Amino acid sequence: MTDPVSIARRKPVTVPRRLRGFLALDDFEGAARRLLPRAIYGYVSGGVEDDTSLTDNRAAFQGIGFRPRILQDVSTRDQRTRLFDQDFAMPFGIAPMGFSAVAAFDGDVALAKGAAEAGSFAICSAASVTPLERVADEGGSRWFQAYIPGDDARIEALLERLQRAGFDRLVVTGDVPVGGNRENNARNGFDAPFRLSPQLIWQGMTHPRWSLLTLCREIATRGMPHFENMEAVQGPPLFSRDLVRSTIGRDQLSWTHIRRIRQIWPGKLVVKGVMHPDDARAARDAGCDGVIVSNHGGRQLDGTAAPLRVLPDVRAAVPDMVVMFDSGIRRGTDVLKAIMLGADFTFVGRPFLYAAATHGVPGVSHAANLLGEEIDRDMALLGITSPFDLRGEAAIPLD
Repeated sequence: MTDPVSIARRKPVTVPRRLRGFLALDDFEGAARRLLPRAIYGYVSGGVEDDTSLTDNRAAFQGIGFRPRILQDVSTRDQRTRLFDQDFAMPFGIAPMGFSAVAAFDGDVALAKGAAEAGSFAICSAASVTPLERVADEGGSRWFQAYIPGDDARIEALLERLQRAGFDRLVVTGDVPVGGNRENNARNGFDAPFRLSPQLIWQGMTHPRWSLLTLCREIATRGMPHFENMEAVQGPPLFSRDLVRSTIGRDQLSWTHIRRIRQIWPGKLVVKGVMHPDDARAARDAGCDGVIVSNHGGRQLDGTAAPLRVLPDVRAAVPDMVVMFDSGIRRGTDVLKAIMLGADFTFVGRPFLYAAATHGVPGVSHAANLLGEEIDRDMALLGITSPFDLRGEAAIPLD
């Protein structure tokens, strides 16, 4: 893997001609909407119920502003960020996203490769259809997000598999004891496993580029996709008449299991989905190394507050712990606002999957570079040389 520090000091990259019209992360969404069948695009873009939380994730960022300083020497700007024991070129990575290889050809590996090219990393999702071993070997991934079974024997088997594959950062998602009420999936014909229906077949026929270059290419290259990473063994195939994806007893998961994981997991341990200061303290007391403040991108409990609104309270509850953040970031200023309010690192999801779907690894790398360039420019305009110079600054309400 390319050294992230060397990437941080490199000269500006040459943008491929086909990507020069993509000037911001949101530009990839329109291209992906045209490419993807309605069921797939709706799964990636949608939230739950009335999309209240999904909408508020963006509104929270848009509701606060900065107080720039002027006439500061900002010629030594450097956004390199140390996370645990590793340096990264930029203070953001790619959040875990399920079914990435359904939206983008070899999507999980493409996300990992594109992030690494830009000097960052992607978290491999348990809800992927790419074996985690391939994501580690070919994508260089060390971070894995797990939906942990509520059973010690199954937990231990999964952790053994992760260690054999070379993962040493485990992110346990804690906000999915049951699946969210994603009505948009039902309306759009998305199900998992997929059931062949006239609606789904028609969507495939009317989106031939996706059907041929993503789905058919995936099947021709590696066979029928399966749910690969929920447990230590392979799960059901992606297409099935009557199989139902297991929730693996997630409603039984508790802090007792997290403490058990801490006893047997030798790497870094992170809990994702923390929205309450008491849960951050519980994670710390259970021996976790970090938490991710997140409402699952507005995809679980509708009406959950935007993570940006609770971030300062979580930061105050565990001042000496690594606090990371996701949900709603689309601009460099968003990354900087999250850092200002207490985040040590941030994650971005949907835009990178859109970039992978439309342009593969180069698209992911270009999207990361766009966001990094925005952060660099924003730092100069704010009068700072490091994103963390903002820590402790007061957020100004934008009425």
